[in-house]
Amino acid sequence: MSFGFFRIAVFSPKLGLGDSDFNASQTINLLEKAQQQRCGLALFPELGITGYTCADLFHQNLILEKSFAAINSVVASTRDKFNGIVLLGAPIAIDSQLFNCALVIHKGSILGIVPKTYLPTYKEFYERRYFSPAINLRSQEVVLFGQTIPIGTDLLFQAVDLPELILGVEICEDLWVPIPPSSFQALAGATILTNLSASNDIVGKATYRKNLVVGQSARNMAVYAYASSGVHESTTDIVFGGHCIVAENGQLLAENTRFNREDSHLFADVDLERIVNNRRITGTWADNSHDNNKSFRNIKFKLEGAGTEDYSNQKNSRLFRENYPNPFVPSNPLELKERCDEIFQIQIAGLAKRLENIGKTPITLGVSGGLDSTLALLVTCKTFEKINRPYSGLNAITMPGFGTSTRTLENAKNLMKALGVSYEEIDIKPLCFEEMKTLKHKPFGIELQDITLEKFIDSLKKVPANNRHDLVFENIQARRRTSFLMNRGFVIGTGDLSELALGWCTFNADHMSMYNPNCSIPKTLVKFLVEWVANNSYQEPIRGILMDIAQTVISPELLPLGENEQEIQSTETSVGPYELHDFFLYHWIRNNFDQEKIFFLATQTKFKKSYDQKELRHWLDIFIQRFFSQQYKRSTLPDGPKVGTVSLSPRGDWRMPSDVRPPK
Repeated sequence: MSFGFFRIAVFSPKLGLGDSDFNASQTINLLEKAQQQRCGLALFPELGITGYTCADLFHQNLILEKSFAAINSVVASTRDKFNGIVLLGAPIAIDSQLFNCALVIHKGSILGIVPKTYLPTYKEFYERRYFSPAINLRSQEVVLFGQTIPIGTDLLFQAVDLPELILGVEICEDLWVPIPPSSFQALAGATILTNLSASNDIVGKATYRKNLVVGQSARNMAVYAYASSGVHESTTDIVFGGHCIVAENGQLLAENTRFNREDSHLFADVDLERIVNNRRITGTWADNSHDNNKSFRNIKFKLEGAGTEDYSNQKNSRLFRENYPNPFVPSNPLELKERCDEIFQIQIAGLAKRLENIGKTPITLGVSGGLDSTLALLVTCKTFEKINRPYSGLNAITMPGFGTSTRTLENAKNLMKALGVSYEEIDIKPLCFEEMKTLKHKPFGIELQDITLEKFIDSLKKVPANNRHDLVFENIQARRRTSFLMNRGFVIGTGDLSELALGWCTFNADHMSMYNPNCSIPKTLVKFLVEWVANNSYQEPIRGILMDIAQTVISPELLPLGENEQEIQSTETSVGPYELHDFFLYHWIRNNFDQEKIFFLATQTKFKKSYDQKELRHWLDIFIQRFFSQQYKRSTLPDGPKVGTVSLSPRGDWRMPSDVRPPK
């Protein structure tokens, strides 16, 4: 099973300017390298068979004859040296004109030829002196090497044995115009867009070029592969860096280091399933195709396995793409800082609108000393500052129960005190004890009718670890806390996206509030947000308190602590590591991948060092089972701001029947 991955190679070869024999030899050598890496597509630069900067030499028959012979040798080599598709840049004479073309070659034949649409003739460029633009082409076919070959800008190339692979081709300047040809190709179905380029380098151009490639891949929900001429193309006043780029749906997959003196290359596994899934669920993408009045000829070919692998049977298989274990958390520190700032501002803006709308109603918030309630408190405080409302309108309450640790209780009280909000501590143990007695419940087998609260608390310390399971005991505490909050005013929720996905919340308890600013923030990101706020908005002692909270074991603190608080309830021991569940959630919701592909992707990350395949499979099964069984909780969520591309709000991104069966 290939899971939709297809491997491509992008080359910027060492070049002999005007030396087609040398360039053909380099191309063939690199094709052998692409074959060794089991690539299914090899992309080369614009006019790579001759060099781009040959200028008036393009008018000489000699250079055209030599390029013709060199093309033939490359085509012949693909019979046995490379099984995939080759995109080669070369000048082609037809209709008494010369065209700057991309040749699409496969297994000893040329499938089609695509001429360049837009020829730059400004500043350092003078292409119209040598070439004709594609609009001047009169013929639809050309005969080369005894073969009749389709030619034109209306060609797409589709693999009949990998139907999601449809190839579109454009050349250099074509990408830089307001509506590139690749936009029409994508609307006609192309999933891989390619660009054979000879883009020279000046200060700042590389970043702009990369942004163009990444942006075009995003706009068209496609793969965009780009290959440009290297340093040996440099002559007279211009220098080339050999920029190679692969982008996928707005994500930069791979980029080389420019200005190599030898051959430069990239290998990348692009995810065609991801492209197809995103297009299918984005209705406006298909709607826009109605505006595409350009018709295309589809050229069919067979890959016969080139570029794909059966990853399901290869324990040591490796993807040529970065597979981030924390997809919600940017790996770049600067990007992470920007992400945290933006999310925090979105949370504040959403809550501010709600608070302004409800007027002077008292605001209540439960603060446990854990990550989620801490983030909610920080958001609420900053929102009060934003709308010029005094903290006196905020009732922060910490409510210790039978599982509350000294560390979290002290952190909660110290944080509220240091922030300057009015707060109170309400011990919920007496009321919970009385409620369990009224219900005639026997927590952990303990008879309550004839003992005191103090005796009960002492008995809880002796509950053995293998008997620390009592859902009623936990839910009574959770619902008692919510009852206190609801009876005091407008309740700010604290639960996060990961808890909603797993249903790790008590229905009509921490599951419920009047507005929840955390509802679409995954647990792995909550920690970074708290640390970011600590480092960017506060000094000591607040900063130190926040950092300690960020390092605290994630726990609902509803089960007995044992002697000397040695048995703190761990959420991740019960439901699994949040780093795994957030990984599963992202690919399940954002990319619509099935379980087998998600499992495979997990084995391609750093997780393989921390978890064996049995563990990964176990926690993935837990995620799927809980996700499907807990939809009824998500169907009754309070309002809260959507901050990212993954949201489980029943009013927006995720509608699902509560009683559907999980996939097997």
